[in-house]
Amino acid sequence: MKRYAVIGAGPSGLAAARALQAQGIAVEGYEASHDVGGLWDISNPRSTMYESAHLISSRTTTEFTEFPMDSDVDYPGHRVLKDYFGAYADEFGLRELFRFDTKVERLEPVADSGWMLYAAGRDPVRYDGVILANGTLAEPQIPTFPGEFAGEIMHTSAYKSAAQLARKRVLIIGAGNSGCDIAVDAVHHAASVDMSVRRGYYFVPRYLFGRPSDLLNQGRPLPARIKQAIDTRVLKAFTGDPVHFGFPKPDYRIYESHPIVNTLILNHLGQGDLRVRLGIDRFDGDTVHFADGTSGDYDLILLATGYTLDYPFVDREHLHWQGPAPELFLNVFPPSFNGLYVMGMIEASGIGWQGRYEQAELVAAYLAAEERSPERARRFRERVTGSPWPDLTGGYHYLGLDRMSYYVNKHAYRTAVRKQKSILEKA
Repeated sequence: MKRYAVIGAGPSGLAAARALQAQGIAVEGYEASHDVGGLWDISNPRSTMYESAHLISSRTTTEFTEFPMDSDVDYPGHRVLKDYFGAYADEFGLRELFRFDTKVERLEPVADSGWMLYAAGRDPVRYDGVILANGTLAEPQIPTFPGEFAGEIMHTSAYKSAAQLARKRVLIIGAGNSGCDIAVDAVHHAASVDMSVRRGYYFVPRYLFGRPSDLLNQGRPLPARIKQAIDTRVLKAFTGDPVHFGFPKPDYRIYESHPIVNTLILNHLGQGDLRVRLGIDRFDGDTVHFADGTSGDYDLILLATGYTLDYPFVDREHLHWQGPAPELFLNVFPPSFNGLYVMGMIEASGIGWQGRYEQAELVAAYLAAEERSPERARRFRERVTGSPWPDLTGGYHYLGLDRMSYYVNKHAYRTAVRKQKSILEKA
């Protein structure tokens, strides 16, 4: 029987282990931390979680379908989610599949086939394939700016609690979901809070008409342009125009970048608890100069500048890197079919962990076909290498940013994955 490795015991790694287990495929997992949960385990040294973190998608659109959360909270916090992944692992006997406190250091291809896995403190092990599920939110993206700043510069990956901001003049660079969460934390503790942004954003409330906002229109998806037109009007009615609060006007349509699921920040802007500044021109000691000619003095700069993809244990050529991200069929399969598979390299509004589990089911179906019906597996590979790849945008024109290079539309993506799995199993 062939044997496969999974790297990472966060949501994607657990999904991969579960899907392979369900197909009767031998699987062994590696996790550098002490337990399951990935970034949702705030005690994990690689976790980028912070004390106030909660889901930004609702519980029922995020959970694994076969294992609903034991909670009636719409947007649970990270501790609830850590317990959820522990319960999921226990329910399906996944913990015993993983080697914890074991960091994978290197993957090397074997001449005939397969991969040699080198992990700290263990003898090398050969596997027929390896599933990379080490996450997309661990390696900070650190921009550079002209000049030098005399105070402290910290990425949000190092932020844990608002106590780190107490009595400091704080400048947050970037206004993604984490940046806005931290800004809301900061107004209660910092001496002052500014946010530097280069473009406008769309702000989505967590509740619309008394229900979690992502539960609306859960049936057949609307065409992109129609949904954008309707939702833009709904947001203006519920949240107003963010330009009124100091943000630049967005130079793109809604959903062409990830929306901000946080309207508390608009409340604090309206109360004068924080203010919006434009992009950075240069640093000069304690002073930051902005693109509009204004300036401000700060003690701490917090970089809410996102993350970069990182698979440090395998050479990039094996993952067919193109620019900021690997070029993979459905963001999973290298077109060379070299025995590597990537889990969780998708960002999409509302795709949840079930979307990632469906990825894992497709990988498991392919591995099962390789072992039990090689002809079906061969035809799958031919379709991947010989046909145009499916459009995963759903008709949305995503911003051409590095962080959007692996962004997909949840409906288009899940439809494509399910279709490929169905074809593979029936071929």
